[in-house]
Amino acid sequence: MNPSLSSVAPAGSPEPLSPSTPPKPLLNTVLNALEDIKAKDIEVLDVRSLTSLFDTLIIASADSTRQTRALAHHVADEVRSTGRKVLNMEGLQSGEWILVDLGSIIVHLMQPMIRDYYDLSSLWKGPLRPASLIAQDLAP
Repeated sequence: MNPSLSSVAPAGSPEPLSPSTPPKPLLNTVLNALEDIKAKDIEVLDVRSLTSLFDTLIIASADSTRQTRALAHHVADEVRSTGRKVLNMEGLQSGEWILVDLGSIIVHLMQPMIRDYYDLSSLWKGPLRPASLIAQDLAP
């Protein structure tokens, strides 16, 4: 079983999902591809309760722009090899932060300094406010 699954947790949940929880085939493909190219600090968040745009957010670090690009291309190649589509990849030119859009899964591949600065993990794990409250904040 994939050791990265110990980091799979619903957003806002203090307990990770059990490593024995069978992963979705696409999730397993992505995690294996990340491990193949030695991604670091792989974090998987179940965000279904927070957004309807996608189900899972994966954040991983790489030591160099070369590794970040290699991770993105390997994830895309492995996903395509299963007959699935890669909807989009953004950030390949700079290589500091690459987003791979797989539809139900969004993969963020980041340099450690960029990852620390934007801290997406905290953003997606933190309490979200209903849009009506945000609209009230913006009202004159």
